[in-house]
Amino acid sequence: MTFMKPNRPVGIVGYGSYVPCYRLPVQEVSELWRQGNTQLPVLEKSVPGLDEDVATMSIEAARNALKRSAGVSPQRIGAVWVGSESHPYAVKPTSTIVAEAIGATPYTQAADWQFACKAGTEAMQAAIGFVGSGMAEYALAIGMDAAQGRPGDALEYTAGAGGAAFLIGPAEGALVEFEGSVSYVTDTPDFWRRQYEKYPEHAGRFTGEPAYFHHIMGAVSRLLETTGLKPKDFAYAVFHQPNAKFPVKVGEDLGFKKEQITPGLLVNEIGNTYAGSALIGLTAVLDAAQPGDRILLASFGSGAGSDAFSLRVTTVHEGVTVPTTRDYVNRRTQIDYAMYTRLKGNYRLS
Repeated sequence: MTFMKPNRPVGIVGYGSYVPCYRLPVQEVSELWRQGNTQLPVLEKSVPGLDEDVATMSIEAARNALKRSAGVSPQRIGAVWVGSESHPYAVKPTSTIVAEAIGATPYTQAADWQFACKAGTEAMQAAIGFVGSGMAEYALAIGMDAAQGRPGDALEYTAGAGGAAFLIGPAEGALVEFEGSVSYVTDTPDFWRRQYEKYPEHAGRFTGEPAYFHHIMGAVSRLLETTGLKPKDFAYAVFHQPNAKFPVKVGEDLGFKKEQITPGLLVNEIGNTYAGSALIGLTAVLDAAQPGDRILLASFGSGAGSDAFSLRVTTVHEGVTVPTTRDYVNRRTQIDYAMYTRLKGNYRLS
């Protein structure tokens, strides 16, 4: 089975995002470790405050999603799922913290998801299946990260913080309807972190062609082939954003135009938010999309795999006061590397 579609129509009933206010210009990283002699992959990245982690940020995004849901009670949410590679506890779920904070407990299912940068879309796939099968009326899927990078490593230039939450429910009355999805996975060891190690390892340039590009191309190509859709049928295309170049290149290789890709391209301003990367790009697009617009969403997770979705905007909720993704991106407080080190606790080199 390659193409996935639920037994009954399912959609996004509400969505919300969250990005911390602190920003580190990555030139600061380059000046410290490479005397400024580095081609910068992004301009700056978001950094969580001392009182912020994946749990607190997920709660903020979830609350925003509920505000956009036209009055759905948290007690009707049958599952709360959080995808991340930086859960605050090694043994204790983030999902129960979020469920309790938004008022979804005690009669709900809760679990944490892990598949590197596509942990958020893994949670979304499961939520679509849960609601589509009738096991739950609504399910909440979150992709959020406060990613770590070893000081001086290439990952430190892009590892940002933030993400998004999506309340999945019946398509009737939803903002967006899922038209179908394809998942493509292989055992490709491009990025990993063993237990008890503080920082992840990566295989350098190996993360490009055999990992990121191969998997997104595989998932999206099969989705287009199965649905009969062409790149021109989509108003927007949102891809995982490890840096500013990869999403544009993979989109153009697939036949999408740059103007279809760039509305959701936030990586230059907030960095790679890992499990939240493609999902927060989707929220930025949804903030501007109009009924009838079709959106392609394609995540990538190291290890490796991609989830590709076709979505169609059906309606827009008017009169709802919720911070947009652009509001969070523009809410910016610049910091230097010393403050970044304090906020992130980067005192270890291994």
